[in-house]
Amino acid sequence: MSVTQIVECVPNFSEGRDSGTVDEIVLSIANVGGAAFLDRTSDFDHHRTVITFAGSPGTVEEAAFQAVAAAVRCIDLREHAGVHPRIGVADVVPFVPVRGISLAECAGMAERLALKIWTRLQVPVYLYEAAARRPECRRLENIRKFASSLPPDVGEGRHATAGAVVVGARPFLIAWNIQLATADITIARRIAREIRESSGGLQCVKAMGLELVSRGITQVAINLTDFERTPLHMVFEMVKRRAEASGVHLIGSELIGLIPERALAPSADHDLQWQNLTEESVLENRLRAVGQLE
Repeated sequence: MSVTQIVECVPNFSEGRDSGTVDEIVLSIANVGGAAFLDRTSDFDHHRTVITFAGSPGTVEEAAFQAVAAAVRCIDLREHAGVHPRIGVADVVPFVPVRGISLAECAGMAERLALKIWTRLQVPVYLYEAAARRPECRRLENIRKFASSLPPDVGEGRHATAGAVVVGARPFLIAWNIQLATADITIARRIAREIRESSGGLQCVKAMGLELVSRGITQVAINLTDFERTPLHMVFEMVKRRAEASGVHLIGSELIGLIPERALAPSADHDLQWQNLTEESVLENRLRAVGQLE
């Protein structure tokens, strides 16, 4: 039987190397009745794991808290070193409306979760995107950039081992990495700068160049915030052209988490050199598999 209201939660945790720790976080979600675990993606160099789960609003809200609590118990930010920026062990926790619920209602979930995280765990919280209380906190990258001087929205200071958490509500976002066959980080950073909206590139694109030392390559890490305004193939082709202009070929592209069906359709006739896209990578397929959708 399908669920009337469905919320997706896609928390990012600062642990990508210890599978036991990630297992414990996943178990904390699965132990909340009605919370459907959908996916986990870990990366060694990023030292980060993205987990996806879904369900009714109350269930997802509780599962998100339990996942943050598990991360606070298991991860020590003082011992963390990875190429992906972060401010906490449970770095960012977004709620995404899927069916029968508005973005504003998801923002209310974020507000409640933020208060619970502070009162029960003593971890301060920033609120972002649709849940933001301040314009300067609406964008996640601003919070990371100014975190040392920007006070949290809920709580104060920093937790000694867990740092802070960013909680919010947003529409669907595609997290996506395009791998470059070069160890030259300056090329990846230049391409990221040229394609991202904030530097005059493509609309709805956030990007950064990262070095993957364990693989001897670099990547352009992308967040596509509106795939209807800027389709996947437009981003891919721009990265490909910029890379080839520097004498670098693409190894492939890697999806992080899940992707909505309708994001794939406009690019169906384009080869995006997917390395890990399967039927189970599609959000709706996973929701049907766990009984959330008919």
